[in-house]
Amino acid sequence: MHSRFEFISIIKKRTLGLTFILGAASLAFAQQKTPVSGTVVGAQGATVPYASITFTNGTDKINSDAALTDETGKYSLTLAPGSYSVSIEAIDFKKTTSTLIVTTSAAVKNFDVSTETSVTNNKTQDIEGVVIVAAAPKPYKVELDKRVYDPSSDLISKGGNLQDVLSNVPSISVDTDGTVSMRGNTNIKFLINGKPSALLGIDDGADALKSIPADQIDRIEVITNPSSKYEASGTAGILNIILKKSKKLGFNGSVTGTLGYLPQTSLNTNLSWRKGDWTYFLNGGGGYNRSKSKSIQQYQTLRDAGSLKNFDLISRSRDQQSKGEGNNYNATAGFNVDLTPKASVNASILLRTFDYTSDEATNIFENNFLGADLGGNFDVTTAQQDNGKRTNNSYQVDLGYDQKIGDKGQLLSISGSLQNSNGNNNSTSNINSVSTKTNIINIPTRTITNNLIYSSTDNKTYLGKVDYELPLGEISKIEAGARYDFTKNTYDYTVLQSINNSPQRPLSNFTSNTFYEEKVAAAYAQFKSKIDALGYQLGTRVENTAIDIDFKNNGTGDRVQKTKSYTGFFPSVFLSYDLGKNSQFLINYSRRIQRPRSFFLVPFNSYDTRSSFQGNPDLNPTYENSFEFGYSLSSKKLTFNPTLYYKKSQDEVNFVQVPVKGADGITAIFTQPVNAGSEENYGLDLNGSYDPYKWFRLMGSVNLYGYKTTGSFQDFNFAGNGFSSRIRLTTTFKPDKDTSFQFQGSYRGAEKSLSNNRKPTYVINFGASRTIMKGDGTLAFNIQDIFNTRAREFTTTGADFTQYNYNQFQPRQFSVSFTYRFKQGEKIDQQKQKKDINNDYSGDQDQDPM
Repeated sequence: MHSRFEFISIIKKRTLGLTFILGAASLAFAQQKTPVSGTVVGAQGATVPYASITFTNGTDKINSDAALTDETGKYSLTLAPGSYSVSIEAIDFKKTTSTLIVTTSAAVKNFDVSTETSVTNNKTQDIEGVVIVAAAPKPYKVELDKRVYDPSSDLISKGGNLQDVLSNVPSISVDTDGTVSMRGNTNIKFLINGKPSALLGIDDGADALKSIPADQIDRIEVITNPSSKYEASGTAGILNIILKKSKKLGFNGSVTGTLGYLPQTSLNTNLSWRKGDWTYFLNGGGGYNRSKSKSIQQYQTLRDAGSLKNFDLISRSRDQQSKGEGNNYNATAGFNVDLTPKASVNASILLRTFDYTSDEATNIFENNFLGADLGGNFDVTTAQQDNGKRTNNSYQVDLGYDQKIGDKGQLLSISGSLQNSNGNNNSTSNINSVSTKTNIINIPTRTITNNLIYSSTDNKTYLGKVDYELPLGEISKIEAGARYDFTKNTYDYTVLQSINNSPQRPLSNFTSNTFYEEKVAAAYAQFKSKIDALGYQLGTRVENTAIDIDFKNNGTGDRVQKTKSYTGFFPSVFLSYDLGKNSQFLINYSRRIQRPRSFFLVPFNSYDTRSSFQGNPDLNPTYENSFEFGYSLSSKKLTFNPTLYYKKSQDEVNFVQVPVKGADGITAIFTQPVNAGSEENYGLDLNGSYDPYKWFRLMGSVNLYGYKTTGSFQDFNFAGNGFSSRIRLTTTFKPDKDTSFQFQGSYRGAEKSLSNNRKPTYVINFGASRTIMKGDGTLAFNIQDIFNTRAREFTTTGADFTQYNYNQFQPRQFSVSFTYRFKQGEKIDQQKQKKDINNDYSGDQDQDPM
């Protein structure tokens, strides 16, 4: 941060000097000038970007001039013939003076500068022990096609994981079970560094989010309406998690250790080493944590006595207590090397391992209708003990090549990725059922069932992409590219059962093998430019999807083979109008697709004594048209971004739920996804932050949204509408320059549809931090869910039943973490001073210190 402000100071000084010189030169008689160009080079031939070069004419000051090197260390200007004294200044380099004789012939003059080593000359690493009250980063900023969240000032997630960070991101909500939604929609496409990643796995859900430490996250890009450059998948939008990569000289890094309750320990580190043209990095860590949860379920039939049949379920109450413990470890290592000033290669490898052991105790009480002629109702009490273990091992290898073409900003990027995720989920279920109607001889008084469930998945993904950028002058650019994704998943599922100590036997409906392949070929092109205050970006994308499913039930011999193929075009339009004073209007449109998850397409039955899920191979993708109109204001103290949005989808995926009575007389809720009708979503998404004082900040996120569903499937009607809200407010204040406190409150309003009615919830969190050891260390403390209110409570209503559910997946938690930073050098890359046509209005250079 210090380097940045020192750099800005130098630029301002040189800009004033350059303005004065050019103003004087404009009064002089026109004189023939000679082109002069070259490069400023530092140690080991490395170029020096954004160096300030002053050419002072020894005879006539009017002929003096100045220049600034670009990001590649190059400069160019025209000078009148004569003798010049040359002065070169750059951050972390000694001030260098030289002479230059300019003739009437074009000249190429390179300059060498030496790395600063004198303490008296204020080299940046010489003053790193000095505490500087610098500007805090804006936590949230708006760009033309995305919103960027910086978690560095987020105290509540310190020592936590990606799930904790996402709980604070504007427009994003995280449910109690780890389900992430964007503006109320869960169809989000997750990316790591711009690509799908094995770090998140395929179907790991909340487990995957918890495997990425918060300390490894640099920023999160919230793309609510992606442009054609991004893949079209995800009707809610895209969340792109950017992990940290240091660009500092020498050896740098940080280590963070965390202790918490429920028992939680973790140790994570981010290391980098830059020398010459090579940069190496290593991010990794791991941790252990315990968890516990509880759920309550109450079922009640809506059928009258006259329509009940023998052994029909009348009511059921289910109480489940769960606990578990898990370990997760991950490591990412890689390098970047500048082959030439215009070409670079980057490579990385990621390894991740995760295991979780669970222990669940469930008590079920059921009242069944037996029939008046058989003696009336009877009750069944069931005690169930489940023990399971989930494991996942993943790796990912990435390789990229970047080539700058010419001197006008052309860029060609080629990258490839190989990913593999292998998971196993094995569990044992011991069920002890007792009937309390013992006078009915044809009903067993006791049944002891032992189930062994084995499932495994193997997911492979191959990805290749190429992107090209062609600037057209200062304000226009063409972007184009192509991409190919190939995914291959293998699923194996087996259930063995023993009743009353009989030999284990496989259940025919729950023993299967599945092969799933998905190929997506895509190409895109988009053009961006600006006419006065109007900026625009127009693009289109075409994607072809081919899916093959081969499902075999090993018990019954049934086999389902399905091939699906479809092609879609996905245009996007982005408009911005600059109102001045760091404010603008934003209007955009895009067409999106939500491909069914592989799990939704595979027709196997998942086993549970009281509920079951079966995929539907006939599912089609959901297409959506999305519109947004927003306003963005970012000043010294205020960031304000309200957005009105409207989305309409077709072939929406809904879930059919019906009670089904099994051969053992037990009634279970059967669920299957189907395409049924359309859905409309509309609302106001309001995000902003306000810094009324240097020591105080308010940050808020409000989403007021409505929804309307139309459509039906067979006898099921999915028509319904409703309105809900999600509100989050975070306050941060600093009693002194080394101490920070943060409170956060979030509220999720009630939601009601035709079949579900969810009650409102609220959560309050707290965080604090203290900088110690002259800025090299930070102590942090946080409490998640102070009042232990984070739970989900809803009621599902079917055609002839109602079911109440209460779920709390994690009780109140707290943790203490310590971060130690060590560094040898400051950043040597500087921000571009040229304003891009799609530059954001974050007001970074006008921030108040926090």
